[in-house]
Amino acid sequence: MSNARRLIAVALVCTLLGQSCGVAVGAAVAVSDPEPSRAVSATGSTSAAGTTAESGSNAASPQILAIYPNPLTAGDTGEFVVVRVDGVSNLTLSDGEQSFSIPPRSGVVVLSSDPNTTRSLTPVPVVSAALSLSNAGERLVLRRNGTTVHEIRYEDAPAGERWNASTGRWTPLGLDLREPVATGPADATAFVLPDASTIAVETLRSADERLFLAGYTLSSARVADALVAAHHRGVRVRVLVEGGPVGGVSRRQAETLDRLVRAGVPVAVVAGPGAKFSFHHAKYAVVDDRALVLTENWKPAGTGGRDSRGWGVRVESMRAAEELATVFERDSTGRGIVSWKSYRRGRAFVTDPPPNATYPTTIPPESVHATDVRVLTTPGNAGKAVIRRLDEADTQIAVVNPRLDPDGRFFAALVRAARRGVTVRILLSNAWYDADENERVVTRTQALRDSGVPIEARIAEPRGRFGKVHAKGAVVDGESVLVGSLNWNDHAATENREVVLELDGPEPASYYQRAFDSDWQSAGGGDDSETMWVLVAGALASASLAGLILKKAVRFER
Repeated sequence: MSNARRLIAVALVCTLLGQSCGVAVGAAVAVSDPEPSRAVSATGSTSAAGTTAESGSNAASPQILAIYPNPLTAGDTGEFVVVRVDGVSNLTLSDGEQSFSIPPRSGVVVLSSDPNTTRSLTPVPVVSAALSLSNAGERLVLRRNGTTVHEIRYEDAPAGERWNASTGRWTPLGLDLREPVATGPADATAFVLPDASTIAVETLRSADERLFLAGYTLSSARVADALVAAHHRGVRVRVLVEGGPVGGVSRRQAETLDRLVRAGVPVAVVAGPGAKFSFHHAKYAVVDDRALVLTENWKPAGTGGRDSRGWGVRVESMRAAEELATVFERDSTGRGIVSWKSYRRGRAFVTDPPPNATYPTTIPPESVHATDVRVLTTPGNAGKAVIRRLDEADTQIAVVNPRLDPDGRFFAALVRAARRGVTVRILLSNAWYDADENERVVTRTQALRDSGVPIEARIAEPRGRFGKVHAKGAVVDGESVLVGSLNWNDHAATENREVVLELDGPEPASYYQRAFDSDWQSAGGGDDSETMWVLVAGALASASLAGLILKKAVRFER
């Protein structure tokens, strides 16, 4: 479809809904738009939140390692400062008003005005100090014999978050930022949805010892059947879901989780005070010694094969499974986690009728061998790892994503690659609620292409093979594949829990490249008017729900 005709369709949609499709309101703005970093800079530079940290020592010297000025408790009880002492004597910590002597213990100590409360928050030895850290900002100075060895300045400490010297940023207390984990070569099953909608459920059904399922949403009856059956076989089954999905928790999901709990399956919800993520958006399962990672939600439109184009992979790797099991264990316990029974008490749920379409299998699953597998997660490493991989590309990049911010860092990395001669292709969602932003990407890439830069973006044309693009992945140089839940925007890369697998090797790369090429070619021709009227029909069908959709769903997840 020409840009002009697409714009006509979008205009009709906007007219029918009586709103501007390019404006996200309510919760949507906070979900998808890139947010300024609140990180403290370890180099003394000022972040978007005006927070600074200055280091006057090398890594071997006594140092302030972390600060926790703004606990989620009355009166800020439990605030603390972590200091590496390493047996050095005559150390003092000053907050500008008082100075506190630090005992010359080996290793690391925590200074707190309420040691009993703080001991429940950290395994590090705690010593008493009459600290009174300001939430609005403070200057902390570590001295030895009166000489400054390290100092920290901060402003506007986020509630429930600590500053970490190792990362130079604020993170929720209890969240450990993980490094990429290479788990070695592995056999795998590569598949796409809706074509191979049985793979995920068959994998769950095969569990013998453990089955940990993590998701954003869970409303699939087939998935619930598999979980309950595994539990009855004596398999250790656990479930973790997001408590505040954009648009609300559906009645179907509530019924599904009620059923699991009645059967004895523990269901944890990321929803309590001090949650470690903005959203638990990961979609994966640990099944014995296998790892199943998806771009799709555990619902009929996703893993059920009733709507979305998605990517998935099942990896036969004990090390990958163990890494994801560790992520699951840490994410499903601690602050910000409540039981489903506690969460659902007194809540109302939204109506969300599932799609009931059927699609042909045009891209069957395939057994492949990955020469290496890396587990990537956010917050922490996946965003940087993706951009690093794009920056290392030599010949070609194929990206599929629901949407891209044309002013964001992921798009900037793709443009950098194209400017150095890498052929870049970007396939974006055909969903009407993504039209505005995706048209901006198409227009931007067309201008670059007209100037000789080898980059192109297309809007997907399903042509009866799927409903909409929801996959999040990339193939780089025919050698590496990225598959997972990460939407390519700054918020997802820094605030959400996301899980991505990076698979090296020509076999997985070839499979997903062929899947991409099939969808790319479909988007390159056909009757333009068909898509335009699909967009208009979608707007008409959704007009009564427009307020809910625009406020809750346009900018993030369907």
